[in-house]
Amino acid sequence: MDVEPFGPGSMHWDTAGEYRNLLVAGSALVLQTMHPAVGAAVAEHSTYKSDPWGRLNRTLASVQTWVYGGAAGPAEGRRLREIHRTISGVDERGRPYHALNAEAWAWVHLTLFERFVALNRHFGTPLTSAEQRRLYVESRQLGRILRVPERELPADLEDFWRYFDRMVAERLEPHPTALDVLAAMRGAPAPPGLPAPLRRLWTPVGAGAGEFTHFLTVGTLPPAVRDKLGLRWTARDERRLRHVGQAVAALTPRLPERLRYMPIAYRARRAARAAA
Repeated sequence: MDVEPFGPGSMHWDTAGEYRNLLVAGSALVLQTMHPAVGAAVAEHSTYKSDPWGRLNRTLASVQTWVYGGAAGPAEGRRLREIHRTISGVDERGRPYHALNAEAWAWVHLTLFERFVALNRHFGTPLTSAEQRRLYVESRQLGRILRVPERELPADLEDFWRYFDRMVAERLEPHPTALDVLAAMRGAPAPPGLPAPLRRLWTPVGAGAGEFTHFLTVGTLPPAVRDKLGLRWTARDERRLRHVGQAVAALTPRLPERLRYMPIAYRARRAARAAA
């Protein structure tokens, strides 16, 4: 299957490699592991507890390769499918699962689009309807790189939001893995290698890094998901999150490119400019 790789001019090229994405990485994992098949597979086969930042770094490197790797992007998609081929079993409720279950594979991918929208709503400039449409078209392109079955990809933006609301209401559950991910965050240190300007944002208002990660994760989850997980979120919490978001939104455009973008993205963007 031939898939056009991403390049300069695409929205993913400008956003997927930003360090800002770390601010919604935790909530993405929670959303994903609330799907029963994903939660079971992660519980049995992931290193999110024993090596949280190593796992995150490998995930981020993979995501950046999809977007910034040119021809290596589709190859990375094929590699991911292959390493997940043997991940299967029976969950704690006796339900069989497989990592390549079409619905679950699509859900993991499609949460990334929803998190990109959330990222800009909380920590940047909210995307307009036109920008969301454009980004979703690119998200379908990314789905093809990841070999998500076409039938699992909502046709357009309106279909996507109907799909997302239905998944939250009918398919997601307060899975033990999702709750465990949230609990594990409280003990997580700041990610190694985070640029100094962003590291200073890691411990606002005297909170420890792990508590701050948990705070961001809970705050950026959709309210219906918080309710399903039984998570408390107050008006005071919302004000704190808004203040952090304003600080990130103001700082990000002022950062030099090498501090704004992760290494794979920075090198690819620099190389593309040189080639142009």
